[in-house]
Amino acid sequence: MGCPSTLSKFAAEFLGTFVLVFGGCGSALIAATFMTDKDFPAGIGFAGVALAFGLTVVAMAYAVGHISGGHFNPAVTLGVTLAKRIGWGDAALYWVAQFLGGIAAGAVLFAVMSGKPEWSVATDGFATNGYGELSPGGFSLLSVLIVEFVLTAIFLFVILGTTDGRAAAGFAPLAIGLSLTLIHLVSIPVSNTSVNPARSLGMAVFGGADALGQVWAFFVAPLAGAAVAGLLYSALFGADDEQIEDNEETAIAAA
Repeated sequence: MGCPSTLSKFAAEFLGTFVLVFGGCGSALIAATFMTDKDFPAGIGFAGVALAFGLTVVAMAYAVGHISGGHFNPAVTLGVTLAKRIGWGDAALYWVAQFLGGIAAGAVLFAVMSGKPEWSVATDGFATNGYGELSPGGFSLLSVLIVEFVLTAIFLFVILGTTDGRAAAGFAPLAIGLSLTLIHLVSIPVSNTSVNPARSLGMAVFGGADALGQVWAFFVAPLAGAAVAGLLYSALFGADDEQIEDNEETAIAAA
């Protein structure tokens, strides 16, 4: 079986990121606090939103993970690249696809929400990430940076560990999806949960000037956490045999 083409990898990362943002943020916007016409609270709440994010990752990792590796997140791509699982050329391609996929999902959700009478970003929000007044629980910038850094690092350790050649095969998408669910359960009240710059930018573009002005924090903290985990994984746990063989082949080809 040949290697996936550049176009296939781009399409897989675009589609996976689109589904992640559309499914996760869509559940927050549409279903989290839904009330029936008889004022019955039929919303899914924080737990439902957390599960929605996890389910999107599981579904898309099984659907297209064999094409691109199923990153759907610029921070994941950075961590995986620093762990020497992919090259910088693929990383750049993935970043473009991921940001475009996130923005496309934000655009579709904005179109959907615009069809709801009396809805507006200013009064109802747009599932954007934020600190201070834009944090669901009013958490400070420092609190948000700490949570986003730590949880993204944990996420990368799970990803690198479950996709290690020494790990049990076939279970990585489940473990990764469940870990993302846990991450959301912890951090939705703090930052509305990012751990993913593409998710943050995709919603902030349509979420107003204040959200866009704070999006830098959701680049800095997740990317820093992912970088630390990517650099530390091999140092702490060693490289798997497949990675060693790939590195040897790369060295031979370069000689």
